[in-house]
Amino acid sequence: MLVHGVLLGGREAWRAQRPLTERWTLLAPDRLGHGRSPDGVQDFEVDARLIAEQVLDDPAHLVGLSYGAIVAMVAAARRPEMVRSLTVVEPPAAGVVRGNEVVDAWDAELRRFLDGPLEDPREVFETFFPLAGVPLPIPDPVPETLRRGARALVGMRPPGDAELPLDVLASAEFPILVLTGDHRREYEIIADEIANRTGARRDVVAGMGHLVPDTGEPFNVRLETFLDHGE
Repeated sequence: MLVHGVLLGGREAWRAQRPLTERWTLLAPDRLGHGRSPDGVQDFEVDARLIAEQVLDDPAHLVGLSYGAIVAMVAAARRPEMVRSLTVVEPPAAGVVRGNEVVDAWDAELRRFLDGPLEDPREVFETFFPLAGVPLPIPDPVPETLRRGARALVGMRPPGDAELPLDVLASAEFPILVLTGDHRREYEIIADEIANRTGARRDVVAGMGHLVPDTGEPFNVRLETFLDHGE
């Protein structure tokens, strides 16, 4: 079960994981405001409830990227009996290290961005890509998929508001893996804290900044090794 972040829906965000379909059944639901799902304000609590109650019909390995990693953690804590393993990739959960000057400054910058004008997609991406660590040029023209993703940022609940259920995850029976891309110190600090407080395994897959799954084979091999160990 692959839970995407912002801007792209499930099919687009996890395109580099399609080779895994030779051995795994991959489900990549579209969160509200993305892909084929209806419009809706992005809220990790709402999305986590939808994932936990409407998507996790059978026990699954849960993988979340960015904002989707926060959603995945909250959903896993809601229904731990339905989770075989949990992998989170660069969750921007600044609240877990509140008081850290580096992360607090980054979180404040992200909040200013979300409070600002978000009408022009190109202007949105010019600010958001460097802030999130997306190492890609802004496409011209901007495709409708990204335009819809930009619109979905309006009113989004800031990821720094998340009060992650780390105690619940630490006591759960499923294994946890926390991955980062070694490009922004903020993600590394947050990931280290989550791993320390949950007993999760911790690793780095570098090369594509925040878009860690887009490394393709390096990410897929690391993920599949972890899933096989969980089996």
